[in-house]
Amino acid sequence: MAAFLIQTHSGVGMQEYSKPVLFMSSKIVDMMFKTTLDLSTMEGDIIANVSIVREDDLDRVLEIMGVAFNSGLSISPFFRLFHAGETIGSLKIPPGKVGIATMCSITIDGLLLKSGVLSNPKFGGVVQIHNGLPVRFTDVLTYTSTTIDPLEVLMSQDITSVLQMLHTGSGKILANLRELHMSARDEIDRTLYDMMEVGISGILEVGEPNSRVLDVPVERDHLGLVVISGTNPMAIVKESGMSIWTHAMSSIIDIASMRHIEDFI
Repeated sequence: MAAFLIQTHSGVGMQEYSKPVLFMSSKIVDMMFKTTLDLSTMEGDIIANVSIVREDDLDRVLEIMGVAFNSGLSISPFFRLFHAGETIGSLKIPPGKVGIATMCSITIDGLLLKSGVLSNPKFGGVVQIHNGLPVRFTDVLTYTSTTIDPLEVLMSQDITSVLQMLHTGSGKILANLRELHMSARDEIDRTLYDMMEVGISGILEVGEPNSRVLDVPVERDHLGLVVISGTNPMAIVKESGMSIWTHAMSSIIDIASMRHIEDFI
C-alpha cells in the first residue's frame, strides 16, 4: 500500500491510496461469472456497454444504430436508454445527455462459461474487411496489458472505417478474439446456434483447431473465435461526426429492462 504526502494550506496531510490496478483481463473474468442470461427463457443479466450522446442527437444515433443492427454489426438488437440524472453502474447521465446501454460481446464468453466452455479472451482489435469478407487483424491490444478497454482505445484513434464498410463492403471494423479448447467444439457450436436463435449474433469467424484465424496464431489444441465488437454502432456514430463517449464493459444489466431497436425506429 503506497502512502502519499499531500501539502495543504493547513499543513501536511496524509492520504493513502489502496485501490489496486485492475487489468482488463481480470475485469472480463469477473463479468463473465456475473452473466446469468438463460437463452431458453431470455431472462437474466448480460454485460452492457454504455455510450453517452447529446440528447439533440438521439434520433439520428438511434437511426444509425438500427442500420448497424440490421447489417450484422452488433451483438444484439436490444438496448436501454438512460436519461439525465439516471444512473447505470457508477455512471450518472449528465444534463442534456442520454445514455445508451447495448450488449457487450463479452456476454458471449459468459454464455459459453454457463455452458461449461472456458473462454480466454485475448485481445480487441481492428479487422480489415474486403468485399464483405474478413481478411485479417490489422491492429490489436491485449486484455492482459491494459487497464483500459482496447476497443475504447482503438475507436478513439480514428483508424476504423465502419461506415465505409457499410457503403462499399470494404473497410475496417472492431472485433475481438478469444481462444477455446478444441475438445469443447460440439458445445461451442451448440451454444453459438442457441444464441443466434434468440437474436444474439456477431460471430465473425470460427477457426479450426491449431490453425491461424484472421492471420493470428492460436495456442496449441485451441481454436480461435472472432466476435464483432458491440462498440461498432458507436464507431459509426463517431465516424458520422457526432460526439459520443463510450465505456465498454460498463455494467451488468437485466435483459428484461432492455427493448428491441424496432420499438424506437
